[in-house]
Amino acid sequence: MTTIQPLEHLPPRRFDTPAILKKLALASRKLAELKGVAASIPNQGILINTLGMQEAKDSSAIENIVTTHDELFQKDLFPENLHNATAKEVLRYRQALRVGFDQVRKSGLLTINHIIEIQAELEQNHAGFRKLPGTALKDGAGQTIYTPPQDPETIIALMGDLERFINDGEVFDADPLIKMALIHHQFESIHPFYDGNGRTGRIINVLYLVKEGLLDIPVLYLSRHIVRTKPDYYRLLQAVREADTWEEWVLYLLTAIESTASDTIETIHAIKAALMDVKHRIRAQYKFYSQDLINSLFTRPYTKIEFIERDLRVSRLTATKYLDTLTQGGFLQKQKKGRTNYYINLALNAILTRESMKEGSQ
Repeated sequence: MTTIQPLEHLPPRRFDTPAILKKLALASRKLAELKGVAASIPNQGILINTLGMQEAKDSSAIENIVTTHDELFQKDLFPENLHNATAKEVLRYRQALRVGFDQVRKSGLLTINHIIEIQAELEQNHAGFRKLPGTALKDGAGQTIYTPPQDPETIIALMGDLERFINDGEVFDADPLIKMALIHHQFESIHPFYDGNGRTGRIINVLYLVKEGLLDIPVLYLSRHIVRTKPDYYRLLQAVREADTWEEWVLYLLTAIESTASDTIETIHAIKAALMDVKHRIRAQYKFYSQDLINSLFTRPYTKIEFIERDLRVSRLTATKYLDTLTQGGFLQKQKKGRTNYYINLALNAILTRESMKEGSQ
């Protein structure tokens, strides 16, 4: 079992290498650009919801919880349909992210209690930190490669140290992006919960950036980069434990931030362009155009009559007429599930599924 030391035992100057400082500058610049681009969409709920759903899918895939976009988007529309347990679990990730974001926004902190709430939402239990021994991380062949702390008091003490490191800027004099990389590794190594550590850790990443003011809303999600580089991710996590190679780990995370910020900027530009195109064409063609209608259509890739009723405060008959008219105009595609109709926003759905289609063809 590896002995974990509090992060403040690391010398901050250790990370002032030319390679890290160069990568840090690139990652910081891209993150600042992302913050500005995200702010250019007036209705922030559109990005929180759509990109949050993408992150839920990708983060869950790292843990081999795999669902298709269609299953996920349908589950979002029809939560009462319990048949697809995987899609349901993925959507719990998005809800856990929202819970954490609300807490950070209200308090300006990211505490142990917030982290426990996030994990409880993910796993739908209140087991809290591990109290029983026996947790070990295994490789693909079933061999134990790492045994995290087993003693409950040690876990609590290490998480207390981590909470202080996260919230007290004077504990460790380093750039927040470097600190985020260290926080992520430390949390995954403490492995404080019986289940959900990986996904909770990835939620902590983006919430830390929000807490530090580097993002206004949680839109930088590293899970897709980790999915693409999964062998490197696990190899570098373990290398720190075995050989103290913190510098390589920090470089990996900074590269992930830079790459993910670039991809997310491209996605937001595409969403904004599609939204403006649809907005102008609907306004030119239909008298029932409103900004509330556009916001509702772009808050999720699939919609249904009840959402339009609620968001526009119109009758069911009127909501149905709007959606069917937009289907005839080529903006939406009408589908049926059981006895219920739902409608696909063709432009938004194409943007959210294109990366997966690209990766699937490689």
